Amino acid sequence: MACARGASPVWRRLLSVPLVPEAVRQTRRDTAMALTEYGLRPDTAFAGAVLLVVSELVANAVRHAAEQSPTADVTIAVGAGQLVIGVADQDPRLPRLSPEAMGEGLRTVSDLAAAYGGALGVEPAAHGCGKVVLVRFQVPDELSSYGRRVASRVF
Repeated sequence: MACARGASPVWRRLLSVPLVPEAVRQTRRDTAMALTEYGLRPDTAFAGAVLLVVSELVANAVRHAAEQSPTADVTIAVGAGQLVIGVADQDPRLPRLSPEAMGEGLRTVSDLAAAYGGALGVEPAAHGCGKVVLVRFQVPDELSSYGRRVASRVF
């Protein structure tokens, strides 16, 4: 896929994790490393929000999808001033995202995404088996220069 001149590159990392309780710690650690590689300091409130969100999404997959899905794919994508976390599993049941139907964890995820100009969403998996839960954040302006500097080296 060609990029338009001056377009922001997209930096992406995919982690496949077994849906066992230890996956939460492993994914949180790997996500922190990915953020650092991208140039986002792990000691910021933004990084803390991203790490809490990825932890909650993987914990939900362990809790609700492990019977039908031995693994989950966690994607971290950064580009054009946005950071997107996706957690895909093979369980076809979509969580309901209305405020009255969401559990406390997804409500926290939704609130954190909104605090950074983003949103929580869910969709059926592209390959027809399972789902992907997506959380989009706007990278705060004061942090985005880190990512631009690193992304220009990566691509």
